[in-house]
Amino acid sequence: MTSLIDVIFLLLLFFMLSSTFTKFAEIPLTTGGASAAPAAASATPPIFLRLSAEEMSVNGQPVEIDALADRLQELRDGEDATVLVTIADDETTSQQLIELLVTLRGLPDLNVTVLE
Repeated sequence: MTSLIDVIFLLLLFFMLSSTFTKFAEIPLTTGGASAAPAAASATPPIFLRLSAEEMSVNGQPVEIDALADRLQELRDGEDATVLVTIADDETTSQQLIELLVTLRGLPDLNVTVLE
């Protein structure tokens, strides 16, 4: 007959080894609104990025997510810029927004503001 403490120890060991201890990444998110800093305070004009379920456009020009970093680097020309992300329709998923924010997070000195 097995003692209760042995069974508890085995269960504890099982759950400790079968679970994952990963830290989820955090995505910093600044939303536009009354409390947000005005974009006109910067000398550099903002870059407007529109995200919809079917496509993405930067300053009115369609762009793929793979070419987004290169396109933004061309527009920034080495200066600070604010990217305004507008979700155009209700079909845009949160996963698409997260993929976009992860891509934008890799660019240095880039302030991202999400408009509702």
